[in-house]
Amino acid sequence: MRVTAAVALACLMAGAFSPALAQNTPPKSWPEVKCERYGKAWTEALARRGRQGLSPEFVERHEAFLASGCTARADVCPRSTEELDLANVMVVAAMNAGTASTFPPFACRK
Repeated sequence: MRVTAAVALACLMAGAFSPALAQNTPPKSWPEVKCERYGKAWTEALARRGRQGLSPEFVERHEAFLASGCTARADVCPRSTEELDLANVMVVAAMNAGTASTFPPFACRK
């Protein structure tokens, strides 16, 4: 019992149960949640797969999509085998995160 009370007191002192903190954080919208999940999947995919075979343009366009809050026009065109493989991984990751397969920014217009 004493350990539980000590842990609760420590959390309370650290502000973990602060109602003011909870009130100052507005809930995220569904588009924000999707973008956050998708961005995390992108970071994990790059960490696992590396950047070999990915052109600077491919990475920059994708980073611009993420920086826009995932609202920029889809204009990341996978050209190499590695880019296409990563794009396919990201489409599956997006769907696993609860988004539609049309959420990722992959499109080749030319």
